[in-house]
Amino acid sequence: MSVERKGTAFQIHDPIALRWSPRAFTDKTVSDEDLAVILEAGRWAPSCFNEQPWFFMVAKREAPQDFKKMLDCLVEFNQYWAKHAPVLMISVAKTFFERNQKDNRHAEHDVGLAAGTLSVQAAAMGIMAHQMAGFDSEKTRAVYHIPEGYKPMAAFAIGYAAPADTLEGELKEREKAVRERKLLSSFVYSGDWGKSWAIVNGK
Repeated sequence: MSVERKGTAFQIHDPIALRWSPRAFTDKTVSDEDLAVILEAGRWAPSCFNEQPWFFMVAKREAPQDFKKMLDCLVEFNQYWAKHAPVLMISVAKTFFERNQKDNRHAEHDVGLAAGTLSVQAAAMGIMAHQMAGFDSEKTRAVYHIPEGYKPMAAFAIGYAAPADTLEGELKEREKAVRERKLLSSFVYSGDWGKSWAIVNGK
């Protein structure tokens, strides 16, 4: 697979350059097998002490009751477009170590690694995962009976991207906006805080 580099400062692997967060999705189903592959990629993410503190609630549109249950956990704005995605997910972090029951301050970081890994795997398969902060964490905890010590982290809409013209108004404008990232030199330091690493100056 070869893709446009999308303005990357250095050459990176295609699935990373290709990955993005669409709001327009086709009605094509994500097969159970493909979704399992995507989740398998998340399974193999690194974690502190190999605790693997990630959990994923899954709802597919083919199961309308399950899908609506999860869709209703999203904020209204996200419900508007995410209802067209074939798959919704919510990630959950286990906030304590199994090994000693102490707080795991790295859990959220590790769940993010798993989410990033599965998102890149999805992109390699031509499937996009749009991660969302816009969901009701407490409602999610209540409707899914998530116990104490486990923290709902993010919601996902997963599917095949559709043309931006299938959206309207502000959503359409957002979909067509140019993807942008901060310069490497603005956040990669060496020697002291705020001192850009020479190799990335201007990048």
